[in-house]
Amino acid sequence: MTAQALDHVNLVTANLSAIQTFYTEVIGLEVGDRPPFPFPGAWLYCNGQAVVHLVGKTPTSDDIAETAPQIDHFAFRAAGLPAFIRKLEDRGIAYQTAVVPGRGILQIFLRDPDGNKVEMDFSEAEAQAHNKERTGG
Repeated sequence: MTAQALDHVNLVTANLSAIQTFYTEVIGLEVGDRPPFPFPGAWLYCNGQAVVHLVGKTPTSDDIAETAPQIDHFAFRAAGLPAFIRKLEDRGIAYQTAVVPGRGILQIFLRDPDGNKVEMDFSEAEAQAHNKERTGG
């Protein structure tokens, strides 16, 4: 058996409310059904799939791993490039962009309130349309 798709990312946070707000209001995920675990948290959905699981912890929780996570970033396929950039700029959220060589996919990198790096990927067609709009071409 081989992996078929990324199911979800699980983030442990001492800032549950801020992280949930970031992923719903900035990234565009929706809070949805979550099993009745005996600890605080939320499941955030994208197109009916729970893709980000949040677990609320206090900074002094004994069960937080002693080593830092080794994940560099995780990514979402996205649409609505101009509105997304406006949202980031309106909220004062710093971001960086890059283009995937040979693919034209526009990547926008930003950080959530806990410092996790999030990548938002926009299609080559949308990136080109946005560039033409910005340059008046």
